[in-house]
Amino acid sequence: MAAHYVVRSVDRADTDTITALRRAGVASAHEAAGRIGLLGPAVRARQTGAVIAGSAITVSCHPGDNLMIHAAVEVCRPGDVLVVTTTSPSTDGMFGDLLATSLRAHGVIGLVSDAGVRDIAALREMGFPVWSRAVHAQGTVKASPGSVNVPVVAAGQLVRPGDIVIADDDGVLVLPVAAGRQVARAAAERLANEADKRARLESGALGVDMYNLRPLLAELGVEYVDRLPADGA
Repeated sequence: MAAHYVVRSVDRADTDTITALRRAGVASAHEAAGRIGLLGPAVRARQTGAVIAGSAITVSCHPGDNLMIHAAVEVCRPGDVLVVTTTSPSTDGMFGDLLATSLRAHGVIGLVSDAGVRDIAALREMGFPVWSRAVHAQGTVKASPGSVNVPVVAAGQLVRPGDIVIADDDGVLVLPVAAGRQVARAAAERLANEADKRARLESGALGVDMYNLRPLLAELGVEYVDRLPADGA
């Protein structure tokens, strides 16, 4: 029989780094990180406008069984993000408003699930943000062993306990703790650069000039003409 664990200790990133990455958001942090760490688009926001960043508490569950989510609550700390996976594909509603109430009482700021959630209206009303593969009313049992705080794969992305999780309307990004500070600095520089570009675009500048794209267009054989040539010309 395979071993199952609840690991109590997790190495987390510092608060300033997590705050900076939350401020950057998923898209900018993803670019700053060299386009790594992004979960696949099947896991998506189930509300509008929520932005979170925190440390991953990972959960590996049997499909259709949320026993290990309950076990995970005990090891969570304020500011953590619960990342739930299943050992084979599942869309069952493994998480709802009661578990959200429990997690919130322990300071957890959101859920990322490569399975399903339910009670979505109640979750939105209480302001507990979730990102999931599905919204599905199918219930679950509490019967099968799994593990907490072991490496898992969510929507094709490896997630380690303590990894930095950033999630917003654009999706979910996961970064190793060791990369957090460097990515936060690069993201801040990128945001400053984008602010300058935004101001120039607002003033009427054209992207083809701002990015010096005219030589590339010419090299690719793109021609500027006032009208298309007449047929047969």
